[in-house]
Amino acid sequence: MPRPAWRLPVLGDVLRLDPKRPVQREARFVRELGDVFEIDIVGKKLVVVGGGDAAAEVFDEARFAKAVVPPVSNLRDLAGDGLFTAYNSEPAWAQAHNVLMPAFSQSSMRNYHDIMADCVDGLCRYWEERASSGPVDITSDTNRLTLEVIGRTGFGYSFDSFAAERHPFVESMTRALSFASQAANDLPVVREILGWRAIRQNPKDIELMTRTVDEVIAARRSGVSPRRDDLLQKMLENPDPESGELLSDESIRNQVLTFLVAGHETTAGLLSFALHYLSRNPEMVERAREEIGRVCGEEPIRFEQVPKLRYVRRIVDETLRLWPSGPAFFRKARTDTTLDGYRISKGQPILVVLLALHRDPALWGEDTETFDPDRFLPAAVRARPAHAYKPFGVGARACIGRQFALHEAVLALAGILTRFDIVPIPGYELSVAELLTIRPENLELELRPRNRR
Repeated sequence: MPRPAWRLPVLGDVLRLDPKRPVQREARFVRELGDVFEIDIVGKKLVVVGGGDAAAEVFDEARFAKAVVPPVSNLRDLAGDGLFTAYNSEPAWAQAHNVLMPAFSQSSMRNYHDIMADCVDGLCRYWEERASSGPVDITSDTNRLTLEVIGRTGFGYSFDSFAAERHPFVESMTRALSFASQAANDLPVVREILGWRAIRQNPKDIELMTRTVDEVIAARRSGVSPRRDDLLQKMLENPDPESGELLSDESIRNQVLTFLVAGHETTAGLLSFALHYLSRNPEMVERAREEIGRVCGEEPIRFEQVPKLRYVRRIVDETLRLWPSGPAFFRKARTDTTLDGYRISKGQPILVVLLALHRDPALWGEDTETFDPDRFLPAAVRARPAHAYKPFGVGARACIGRQFALHEAVLALAGILTRFDIVPIPGYELSVAELLTIRPENLELELRPRNRR
């Protein structure tokens, strides 16, 4: 199997990796080494897949399954057997999945729409009040929005996200994600010597986050927080239809933490990247505004109008092609098998690099770095194989909140584009930070309020 050059004894390929931007480095390896190759990290072998044909194989649920390995498994200290971090064999995953699936039905999504719209309005008012203060920190502020959305729609809890002082949960969460990501890529001795502050801080951050969630759950159980038709209420009241059992308090906490962390960080990154590209493509902004005006008129956007904003949705889809919120994910072989002709042992971890798959010229053409929402016109989608585009994962463990995230993103972009002109800051070049998820680094934009509709 191909491998990077200059492999060292004991250390393997460590010196050729990038601990701060590991997935982006692996995407470059795909261009150097091909669709399938192997890297060695201090004796641990990892197979990497970045091309279409090999990806089609590894997405076969009969032969391969989700693998929970570092850095994802590092989050188990925080989220335990939550939907994202559970091992395939853990019963709590199936129970929570069964209980929560109805929470993402069309009827449930309709219940969330008005709260989402109110949160988008809160962000826009926050920006309007600060319009004269200079450029906006886009990534920070989209995080404000998406955390408020999941907190209020999912659990009836407001983080007061548009207040001047950030909720301490936010800083703890950012540090916890960074710790999980970096701990997977640092040498153990180096981590203990140079990362001792983070090692001491991480348990404190986890304690603050779990305490916050326990308080939210306790308030709902006691009636201090009113009953709502949301994710939390479904977990408290609805038994698993297969086992007949209610979720344990520990499982409920793990699911809440999973949604708060994974359910907001991912959509915030998506919105940030989308606004970056829109700031550089004013013709796309005008095309989106024309569609919004035609579909929605002068009134607030209604639930049933969001799916009709097809061009805005294509902007979202193209953003997720270039910069999928989860830039890679892990699979493993169910039995001894082969992959692209190479022998693979049972349990062998395989990293699928979406940053490479979504740029595979054999699937997307030669201009894969160009931002073009019309790649997702219906005829173009039908012409591509299904395995070409997997921003939400594959199989039974694919993202349960996909429709929630897409509805939120389309609604947020439509609200922002109708209320602001988006102006790039001269000289800015896109740089991408990795914290399990990805986000633009140091992205600022000038937002000029337009005449309110």
